[in-house]
Amino acid sequence: MLSTGIGGQTIYNRKVNEGAWTQTVYNLISEAKYQDAVNLLEHQLTAFPLNRAALSILAWCYYYLQDFGLAAEKYEKLVRAYPEVTEYKVLFIQTLYKSGNYQEAQQAALALEDSQYAPRVLKMQAYVQYEQNDSAGAKTFLDQCSPTDGDEKKYEDARQKFTDALNTYGFRPSIAYNIALCYYNLKQYSLARKYIIEIIDKGIKEHPELGIGSSSEPGSEVRSVGNTLTLKETALVEAFNLKAAIEYEMKNYEAAKESLNDMPPRLEAELDPVTLHNVALMHMDDNPNEHLPKLNFLLSAPSSPPQTFANLLLVYCRFQYFEIAADVLAENSHLTYTLLDPSLYAFLDALIMQQTSPEEAYRKFDELAQKHIEILRKLTKQVQDAHNNRDEVQTKAAMKEFDEALERYIPVLMGQAKIYWDMENYAQVGKLFRTTMDFCNDHDVWKLNVAHVFFMQEGRFKDAIRYYEPIVKKHLDNLLNVQAIVLANLCVSYIMTSQNDEAEELMRKIEKEEERVAYQDPEKKTYHLCIVNLVIGTLYCAKQNFEFGIVRTMKSLEPFQKKLDTDTWFYAKRCFLFLIENLVKQMIIIKDTIYKDILQFLDACDKHGKNIPTVISHLPEEMGGGLMENNTVSYEARRIKAVFLKLRDW
Repeated sequence: MLSTGIGGQTIYNRKVNEGAWTQTVYNLISEAKYQDAVNLLEHQLTAFPLNRAALSILAWCYYYLQDFGLAAEKYEKLVRAYPEVTEYKVLFIQTLYKSGNYQEAQQAALALEDSQYAPRVLKMQAYVQYEQNDSAGAKTFLDQCSPTDGDEKKYEDARQKFTDALNTYGFRPSIAYNIALCYYNLKQYSLARKYIIEIIDKGIKEHPELGIGSSSEPGSEVRSVGNTLTLKETALVEAFNLKAAIEYEMKNYEAAKESLNDMPPRLEAELDPVTLHNVALMHMDDNPNEHLPKLNFLLSAPSSPPQTFANLLLVYCRFQYFEIAADVLAENSHLTYTLLDPSLYAFLDALIMQQTSPEEAYRKFDELAQKHIEILRKLTKQVQDAHNNRDEVQTKAAMKEFDEALERYIPVLMGQAKIYWDMENYAQVGKLFRTTMDFCNDHDVWKLNVAHVFFMQEGRFKDAIRYYEPIVKKHLDNLLNVQAIVLANLCVSYIMTSQNDEAEELMRKIEKEEERVAYQDPEKKTYHLCIVNLVIGTLYCAKQNFEFGIVRTMKSLEPFQKKLDTDTWFYAKRCFLFLIENLVKQMIIIKDTIYKDILQFLDACDKHGKNIPTVISHLPEEMGGGLMENNTVSYEARRIKAVFLKLRDW
């Protein structure tokens, strides 16, 4: 889940007629000339120190410019001069909190007695306690808030107010961004995109110096534009982050990366917390060593996006660093109350526990699954009732709610199934999937894993084909969008059911796709055909047909500079070790020409594998990651070659 950032403040719009200066100030603000407005207001206050309009607008300007200390000073004057206006007292508390004067903010909050503002003040008091590392105190204040006070229930009202402001003052990037943010939270992504595009187009047209999109241009020298006031006023950073979040939610991951790359270029040290969080998350698979420390850094930062804690834990679990995830969870137990949904916490707890106690983890997953299933049953009934009543609007809303609930359930189901999968009890995994067919039979992840279960069971290859084929046919125009293992398993299933022609045809299509990509981008590495050949080679080696299997395995890694990496070497190595085992036991004999080909292959791996690790570590060096000499493809290739030389001369 990407962070979308925080909506900006909106000016408290009052029509005042206290002199010609008021219209000038409003004009300056509408033109985003905030410092000029401040200068004019300060000049006005030298003659009239307690001018209410000047003081309130000046306080807002200082807040917008993030000079919270001066903003608090002005609001304090307003509170003393106009004690009957509670809004000034609330804004005074807010600026004290933002400026880091926590004790004064808490005292001012305790002195406020207007019940109308109680929910808003309680939340600020919780923030104050949280910033002082008093999680128990923060929870005490949050518990006093009514569940109906949640900001998420007011997005439509907020959108209407922002729209009114846009109609009154004309297009303003900060107002347009807040409208887009409201639409995002309402999950109306197409409408959110409309305002985002307007913000970006305006930025490109009026501020070419910000270099929008320059980071995405290959070969271009990109210079940082810095965190200028101009950049802030354009709302481009917020817009691009929100655009990336929408693409991420829509599972358009490459488009999400492009959105972040198109942002005005800045140095990493200049990135705001939201952008740093999103960049780290989107590029985690590309280089975990580089991006994991960013999430760790943000977790300890006071302005960390709220999604950081959950995402860091999920990333550690995805890379199977369960012990580290457990440590992070224990060290930040206070964050579980405010930053983790209870169901997500239960899921992470079960996920971490399966490493030490699979039985207990399964029980936890099962309890969580039953809660999800109960919700899915209720939603299924709502969908049916709406459909029977021929209420299209209600049916659509109910279907949307069902789909969202299903997305929350699928990871729980897969966590539960993985416990049996790791035990190689594939029949039990299949049984578990069958019990969830009523809810999940149209879900792509469920269908893919059902196919994997059939593939792993002897004699179920036709069933595997039945599930794999629709996945592949959906992407016939670009097969490289399909997971390589899906293509490989489908080819093997064809071979095992004597459909060799279909397997060869699919491999030809994959080869053409890779040739097209190589022509368009010679530097890009593609592994689909390599993995298909590796899986087929492994299949033949497992069936003792080493002459064909080993040759297929060796061919799969050519050219070595593009195909040899940690994963491909791991699977190729297994075939050679299995061959060595059979040669040592004198169960087979291979030709001298095969020995020669093997030795040449291992020499090539030695040459190209000096900087390729054989042990995957996504941790930075300070946490035990990094490349060691005896953990390289080159080192292992030389060791395996030495064994084959002995076997040849035996």
